[in-house]
Amino acid sequence: MKVLMFGWEFPPHIAGGLGTACYGLTKGLAVNGVDVAFVMPKASGDEDQSLIKIINASDVEVDPRFSPFFQQGGETTYIQVNSRLIPYVGLDDYYNVINQIDSGVFSTETYGGKRKYEFSGRYGSNLMQEVERYAQVAAEIAQHEDFDIIHAHDWLTYKAGIAAKKVSGKPLVVHIHATEYDRSGEHNINDIVYGLERYGMSEADMVCAVSDLTRRIVIEKYHIPAEKVVTLHNAVIPNDKIVEREKNVKEKIVTFLGRVTFQKGPEYFVETAKKVLEKDPNVRFVLAGDGDMMPRIIERVAELGIADRFHFTGFLRGSDIDKMFGMSDVYVMPSISEPFGISPLEAMRAGVPVVISKQSGVAEVLQYAIKVDFWDIDATADAIYGILHYPALSKLFVSKGKEEVDNLKWENVAKKLKNIYAKVVNR
Repeated sequence: MKVLMFGWEFPPHIAGGLGTACYGLTKGLAVNGVDVAFVMPKASGDEDQSLIKIINASDVEVDPRFSPFFQQGGETTYIQVNSRLIPYVGLDDYYNVINQIDSGVFSTETYGGKRKYEFSGRYGSNLMQEVERYAQVAAEIAQHEDFDIIHAHDWLTYKAGIAAKKVSGKPLVVHIHATEYDRSGEHNINDIVYGLERYGMSEADMVCAVSDLTRRIVIEKYHIPAEKVVTLHNAVIPNDKIVEREKNVKEKIVTFLGRVTFQKGPEYFVETAKKVLEKDPNVRFVLAGDGDMMPRIIERVAELGIADRFHFTGFLRGSDIDKMFGMSDVYVMPSISEPFGISPLEAMRAGVPVVISKQSGVAEVLQYAIKVDFWDIDATADAIYGILHYPALSKLFVSKGKEEVDNLKWENVAKKLKNIYAKVVNR
């Protein structure tokens, strides 16, 4: 079976769990005998292509005038509209977005003839324009690639997947890794993103949700028929090398690793740190990540008087993540709404006990993790304190936790996905 897959990012250059999941899933599909051509907006050339084919959308020549999907005659005009769409974004990019002029139409461009689009592959000010252009490139690719089914990851690529479907007539599977309800909360929904998510899921032949939690949101909030939505839990890539336990401080270290955004609950991590330090001042807290809430978090740490016990590393990737886990005694994920959450699996794989919110998809597949409500900072503080001060408890979660995540393999997830593909193709 051959799959034409659309994603927005792929390791080693990633901004969050989306790229990590795409990598694990494509490797798992390869093990199961599925050929994947993975299209991304901007490839860097250092992506792992040992098992899959990477297609760089920035290298594909298109002619908007004669595209069978986008044909509008003569010339095509694109209108870039400013918005505060910030799905996965670092601090610098965030301010680039919000400092734009809040007017309706920002700029127009008129094109005629063949051209290549230079995608940034990021989440900056031209995001919506890139989403539209990516769909044009997808239509062009779909005319020339050999494939049986289309797979599109998250709302950024849904239009691309739909374009490929309409050009080729092949079925479309969309993967929902996070909804607008997760990113923005119940009362701050961005209608444009919501509309794109619902459009993609409505046009798809099957929708894969990363957890039962996400599946319920898709059915209840996006009104997608239940029989069309399946749960496909994430997994973790085995780490061949042993993560060395090494730190240069005598205190225990508690770590938060993720985007510093509303969805991830970093403010609850800070408030929990204060509670723990009231019981034991010999603990250090590390916030490893970046995002729009960083200024507020830094201010709150200062207000609480715990700045000498708190450390900010910025966004980490690759070997730096392993080093951070090698220093950590506890990993905490206090997410307000987490569709899944791969980072706790990575922590457990590295031998670190984890405390996670009950409001996370990963809580559905883990037994050897302490689960608390994200808002219950007293319970979270008690869990952290218990792991730090009761060696037998910590040892249990380390040994059993690693054993548990070692059995969560992408090849098993991919096997389920291959069966989903087969059902859709054979309808």
